Amino acid sequence: MRPRVFRATNIVLGLLCLMYLLTYLDRVNISTAIASNEFIKEIPLSKVQMGLVFSAFAYPYLLFQVFGGWIADKVGPRKSLLLCGLIWSGATFATGLVHGMVSLFVVRLILGFGEGATFPTATRAMSYWTPMGKRGFAQGITHAFSRLGNSLAPWLVALLIVTISWRASFLIIGVVGIVWALVWGFYYRDDPSSHRAITPEEIASLPSYGTRRSAGVKVPWSSLIPRMAPVTVVYFCYGWMLWLFLSWIPSFFKGQFHLDLKTSALFASGVFISGVVGDILGGYVSDKLFQKTHDVKLARCTMIAVMMTLCGVSLVPIMLTRNINIVALSLSTGFFFAEMTIGPMWAIPMDIAPKFSGTASALMNIGSASAAIVSPVIGGYLIQETGNWRLPFIVSVGMILVGAALTFTMHPERPLKDEGEAAS
Repeated sequence: MRPRVFRATNIVLGLLCLMYLLTYLDRVNISTAIASNEFIKEIPLSKVQMGLVFSAFAYPYLLFQVFGGWIADKVGPRKSLLLCGLIWSGATFATGLVHGMVSLFVVRLILGFGEGATFPTATRAMSYWTPMGKRGFAQGITHAFSRLGNSLAPWLVALLIVTISWRASFLIIGVVGIVWALVWGFYYRDDPSSHRAITPEEIASLPSYGTRRSAGVKVPWSSLIPRMAPVTVVYFCYGWMLWLFLSWIPSFFKGQFHLDLKTSALFASGVFISGVVGDILGGYVSDKLFQKTHDVKLARCTMIAVMMTLCGVSLVPIMLTRNINIVALSLSTGFFFAEMTIGPMWAIPMDIAPKFSGTASALMNIGSASAAIVSPVIGGYLIQETGNWRLPFIVSVGMILVGAALTFTMHPERPLKDEGEAAS
């Protein structure tokens, strides 16, 4: 008997965790690179242009949410993530070769195209390989690795820029992503029972592949879209704050407090590492609440509402002080509470429509993708026009509190009744 940690279900979860880390490392490394003097000397950009570069990723990312989730439900996560991984990693590699605003914008578009289907597809993979009682944890731990990617990006990219060059940072990270995609295609199987390394004990704990499989079945759009619409809106409110943090935190510490690149990267990493803890703890707490009470709404909606409210309250001190340590603590605490919502949020599509969890989670993630388009640009505009680095964060407090107020319009306790009734 192989040690439990090396069982197939854990290795698959580990591969997904690594994917989440790499995708966020790839999408936020540009924030640290742009904050470096070396980058700006080669490709001068205004604050609004920086915002446009940050948001370029989000246009195809938004477009391919539903389409990518639908493809994942049809052809399976193995092929989908292999292709996506090769595309987004190739785009990251190509970023190290750009020489102007236009080419930078184009490679960021390609990156968004490659990553657009990844999270809905990963949710689909988890629905095959994760017991219901561990959905919150699986979503929490994978998203924790995405925040680990956030926290690694500032100091890792800064280190590579200082020791080699900003271009080398993209080339190296791109190669690592390509290796991940090839390993995924080699190891993962859509049907867990067909995997050579899986044990009977593991198979017994998983849902039947046949009951989760949706190929050959029409997506019940007329009922799925209205059911997911409130979830999408709440996730937009969360995404507004998230993309402001991902895009502007490294530049915030450098611009507001006049730090050098390495020091500002260290503060930014400290903020993002709090999200790692929040993601893990949020998924764990949500699962425990569900296991103890069997109340899905309590484990998902109530928890999300409380955490969003605490996030908004935690960010208030940045409006009242210029002490960098208090500001860093405030941002870290706010990000921690925001990330506590991730496990329960991403479990909701699996609760509402388990057979179409790829499409359902894609509909939800439209909210964050839409926020990724507007939040960085508006943040850059506010900073450029007012010189006030705190103003975008004040707007984010309002958005996260709106999300908290709308949380109970979601109904994860009501599974979609007609999913899969119509055959194609």
